[in-house]
Amino acid sequence: MSTPSSPRSDTRAKLLSAAEHLFAERGVDAVSLREITRVAGARNVIAVQYHFDDRAGVLTAILAKHLPDVDARRHALLDEIDATDGVPTARALAGALVRPLAAKLADPDGGPAFLQIYAELLNRPSPQFRSADGESRSLRRWRTAVEPVIDPQARRLHRRLTAIVHTAVELARRARSAPHTDDRLFTSYLVDVVAAILTAPVSAETTRLADERDAARSP
Repeated sequence: MSTPSSPRSDTRAKLLSAAEHLFAERGVDAVSLREITRVAGARNVIAVQYHFDDRAGVLTAILAKHLPDVDARRHALLDEIDATDGVPTARALAGALVRPLAAKLADPDGGPAFLQIYAELLNRPSPQFRSADGESRSLRRWRTAVEPVIDPQARRLHRRLTAIVHTAVELARRARSAPHTDDRLFTSYLVDVVAAILTAPVSAETTRLADERDAARSP
């Protein structure tokens, strides 16, 4: 038997849903807290501040709503990889990055909006999250697991971050063009591309330029 939700929790859920929709449609910084309150139909003009304190609190709540599911899916895939013998394939590791987030394309409770917000936050010059949940525990685990398949030259050029941001941006693009009847081909191809990103060789020119950069940074 389900327990009826309280008016307070209903208001909070409506505010969160309105924020997801507006942030995804126009961008995180282009939406006022007052507009979120209005779209949610809340009577109290400071309802957002009451439930979330500020804009950063709203973003933290959105991440907290969606990332646990992503975490659980990614941990399950990484557990499967750990259970195999030898070095995991780049494609298996790419799948562990892509597929848990891609599942949000079919989440009717704000999943596509979350993907667009998440990509915006990750793709900023200096991503800022109120909590460590901005980069989930499973993502940190993935960073460690993928290290053996990445060339050391690529690691110093932040190849893992490139894969993470590319995944988020492509999924956000897909979410913006929704609805789609089937995301399987898109997801499989994105896994292919991310595997290629992880294993792409570093050219002699890039290596030379990276050496020059590192030398200039040395005291």
